[in-house]
Amino acid sequence: MLGFRSSKSQKFRLADLKSAILRTKIASSEASNPQSFLEASPGPVPRKERASRDRLNFWKSPPYLFLYSLNFLRFILSPFAIYIPDMDLQTLSNLFASTINPDPNIRKAGELQIRKVSNEEGMITALLQIIATDNVDLATRQACSVWLKNRVFSNYSVDSTANRRPDQAIIADSDREALRTHILRLLATSPSRSINLQIASTLKNIVAHDFPDRWPTFLQEIKVLLTSSNIRDVHAGCVAVLEGVRAFRFRPRNPMIPQIVQELFPVLVNIATQMLQTPPTAAAEIPTMLHLILKTYKTSIVVDLSIHQQSQDSLVPWGKLFFAVVNLQIPPEAVPNDEDERENSEWWRAKKWAYGTLGRLFHKFGNPSQLPSAMQEQYSSFAQHFVTHFAPEILRTYLNQVELFVTNQTWLSKKCQYQIFQFFTECIKPKSTWVLLKPSVERLVSSFVFPQLSFNETKQALWEGDPVEYIRIAVDEYESFATPVSAATTFLFSLASNRTKSTFMPILGFINTVLRSNSAPSQRFGALNMTAALAPWMMRHPDVKGNVEAFVLQFVTPEFTSPEPYLKAIACEVVGTVTKSGLVWSNEEHLNANFRAVAAALDDPELPVRVNAALAITELVTVHESVRTAVGPQVGKVIQDLLKLTDETDLDILNRSMEVMVDAFQTELLPVAAQLTQRLCDSYLRLAKETLTQEETDAEQINLDSINDVDDDKTFTAMGVAKTISTIITSIENSVEILAQVQEVVIPIILFTLENKLLDLFDNMYELVDSLTFRLRSIAPNMWPIFEQTYKLFKSDAIDFLDEMLPSLDNFVSYGGEVIKGRPDYKHMLVDIYTTSISSDQLGENDRVNGSKLAESILLNLRGSVDDSLQVFISTALSQLDKAQTASLRLANLEVLINAVLYNPSAALRIMESSGKARTFFDRWFAAINGDDLLPRVHDKKLSILALCSLLELAPTAVPQSLQSGWPGILGGMLTIFKDLPKAIAARKVLEESLEDSDDDELVEEKILNLNEEEEDVWDEDSAYLELLANEGARLREKQEKVADGEYESGSEDEEIEEELGYISPLDSVDPYVSFKQALTTFQMQNGSSYQAATTVLTVEQQTLLMEVMRMAELSSTAPAQA
Repeated sequence: MLGFRSSKSQKFRLADLKSAILRTKIASSEASNPQSFLEASPGPVPRKERASRDRLNFWKSPPYLFLYSLNFLRFILSPFAIYIPDMDLQTLSNLFASTINPDPNIRKAGELQIRKVSNEEGMITALLQIIATDNVDLATRQACSVWLKNRVFSNYSVDSTANRRPDQAIIADSDREALRTHILRLLATSPSRSINLQIASTLKNIVAHDFPDRWPTFLQEIKVLLTSSNIRDVHAGCVAVLEGVRAFRFRPRNPMIPQIVQELFPVLVNIATQMLQTPPTAAAEIPTMLHLILKTYKTSIVVDLSIHQQSQDSLVPWGKLFFAVVNLQIPPEAVPNDEDERENSEWWRAKKWAYGTLGRLFHKFGNPSQLPSAMQEQYSSFAQHFVTHFAPEILRTYLNQVELFVTNQTWLSKKCQYQIFQFFTECIKPKSTWVLLKPSVERLVSSFVFPQLSFNETKQALWEGDPVEYIRIAVDEYESFATPVSAATTFLFSLASNRTKSTFMPILGFINTVLRSNSAPSQRFGALNMTAALAPWMMRHPDVKGNVEAFVLQFVTPEFTSPEPYLKAIACEVVGTVTKSGLVWSNEEHLNANFRAVAAALDDPELPVRVNAALAITELVTVHESVRTAVGPQVGKVIQDLLKLTDETDLDILNRSMEVMVDAFQTELLPVAAQLTQRLCDSYLRLAKETLTQEETDAEQINLDSINDVDDDKTFTAMGVAKTISTIITSIENSVEILAQVQEVVIPIILFTLENKLLDLFDNMYELVDSLTFRLRSIAPNMWPIFEQTYKLFKSDAIDFLDEMLPSLDNFVSYGGEVIKGRPDYKHMLVDIYTTSISSDQLGENDRVNGSKLAESILLNLRGSVDDSLQVFISTALSQLDKAQTASLRLANLEVLINAVLYNPSAALRIMESSGKARTFFDRWFAAINGDDLLPRVHDKKLSILALCSLLELAPTAVPQSLQSGWPGILGGMLTIFKDLPKAIAARKVLEESLEDSDDDELVEEKILNLNEEEEDVWDEDSAYLELLANEGARLREKQEKVADGEYESGSEDEEIEEELGYISPLDSVDPYVSFKQALTTFQMQNGSSYQAATTVLTVEQQTLLMEVMRMAELSSTAPAQA
């Protein structure tokens, strides 16, 4: 029995709970019937007196006294008993019950009251009691468990501060001790799976913070559960091991998982092996625990494979277990008859994890030919052993399972089929597994791959019942990446790319055989589906590409008149893919025939046909001038069809079609640009409102943790619509009048998005703001509310969106300067954004760079209008001189100070001198000037030159005493910059030209064919990508270890600062040579002694350079500025 000291600091305030319940009751009564509530009161009663009276009546009620007594007896007698003085569990239980009340007013009132008492010590211990109490309503206990999970996640320790609300305190030590003491027992006695999930998640967060230092007995306590004779204890032990592994699964080379693995995994594998001795039945206990054990193993190898797991003592028993589960024949009576229910049954979930774990072991650790170099030392010996002794057995086992499946001797879930395809794909590149797989490839393609890609009853039902979902799965590759259909397609891709010589022509031969043999429509669909998938490789194969046109005319074009609508759809897809892959038609009539067929399909009654036709016509318009000419007169109808399809389906893939049409027919669409934009804005607004409704629904469900997978399709479609609007804006940028009309149409959707905090769409909205304000070079009056809303968002929910906001903020400053100069509140907002970006703990160095860029824009564009804020800019930047970690921030922060000097040199020096850091600033500045490419960009060099010019023009009396001795050195610093300026300008010009050239090139992903000898290991672009990821991971781990050991030096891995071609500055129009000449003349006239000192110390090289700079100034004075 656990007791608490009865001191005030540890006593849970009973009055708070009782008054909370009372206020909830009052809110409920007022909300449901305000008149009756008023009538129940004889007259106005002071709030405090009324509360006391109602509390007294409530606590005297017989039902409450009975329940309270029952609770007390239950906990005194329970082995889980926790006695807490002055703790009223019934009141707390009622409070949580109110949070699941269907009345939103009661629900909200309850949530607010819980928030008020949530920081009280003892609260969590009381919730543990409520969750364990059988006579409390199950829904209430679940609400308590959800709150407990969230509280532990956000407030368990100081490490959780990033997730904590300002009004939440760290969980008290006594409550943390209660959690560690009782959570495993609560897990074993949990009354429902939903509560069990919450307790398990809570356990994971506790383990992540407390094991092993504050919970050294954790593993021993789990071992007690696992070796218990009570099956619920064993189940709880399995859950606890899983959560312990999940707590550390993403931490590379963390000693916790190896410790858990070594101590507990031998127990787990023995439990699972013994369970498999029992024939499968419909009972859920054994498959559930088997599923948990297999899931735990796979979770433990997400990042690393421990030394113990690499040993024979571990690999052999676990390997036998995985094979036993894969080969396990599950009788029909042990699983549901319905295929969807069977797919999700515990037995087949266990099988899925067995397949997945074997695949993970091979893919990540056991494939020596694909093992990244950064992992060779750690895993090369294991990989050699695995590929020699385990991989062949896995392959034989999987081939046997497939043979049983395709001959209808067994059933395989879709998840298992997916894992099998994944493993087969991994076996293609290594020589050792390819020689074993190769003899079975043709059989696999014809009997396992082909049925996946053919039209079947499942596809037919989806086509008829939910055509939008059919399109989403069939056309959008990102929607179905973890299905057997996508895995089968990937298997085909890998064969075509990596083993072209021995597999590609036989696969095409199979396709031809199906199409020539008068096969059923569903099989012809499968063959054409395979054709569409392999089209990019067909168009690159030297022996195939010349025959593609004839193939299309013979087997594809006739299907446009097929009575089966799905054949029309796949015909459109094939035409689109071969066109995109570079098919050159030998006869213009052949092209026109297929174009006319695709165009006619746009009016087909079947939605999937129309969508595939839209995608195909997009490719035809992109490639063929004759098609663009034909579509031109009817582009309005095509656009209307696309808009209608987008509204019907909310498919993101159609947005590219819209963008292509807008870009290809700019002239034709110019007169209707505003109307088209209005239609797009209407579509966007509908999608945004539906997204908002979904988010609000999800927010309500979070209280019960009934979180479904969020449907992001509408968000992605809204993003695509916004991108199309952006394309329209770009296409009409030369027509200012129409662009202004479009702006008026677009502003409302931007404001709606910002005001409703649809964060996922902010990037697109700020891109629109940037595009409109930049192209119009002005800020419309109704654009300023967007500026105001941006500031509010930055100071609240969107503080980490400064990167997206910056271009728009810069435009507001650059093109709305006159308005800002007359609005002190706007100036305050801008300065506050800068200071917040520098000081906020929520932001990182990149955000501070962006804030510094905004400060630079303010100082350059609002010259003479932010004098009151100059000290803020300077003091903020000076505070960062020794804190910046990256080269980008060091330079950006330094340039805030340089801009302050340019803005008002005498005031800036005075402020710096008063802070005692003027000399420090100049030391840093000249270190950058004299350093190796520390002012790398043209803008950096021009800014420093012009700021130094402003210093040369200062009267001698304005120069602080501490800086006067170094004043002659300014000239030498300027000449150092001038020496590198021409090279920087030339490099920028080369970069601009290369960017223009790259814009002209069509970016087409090339498909690689391997026509060489094939019996060797294959290393392709995917292998190279994994190598890159592994090496980067190793580098980051090494850096992390150095930081932890205090050996990492700031700046040792600074990134290269690249030229920013899109950056436009008021300095662009200033000629640095002319400015230098004027400043040097002023310097000579008003500070002769310093001028004499500055020129005397110049070297011969510097003197020569000085004459060259003056010559350039003379040339620039008589000609337009060239810099």
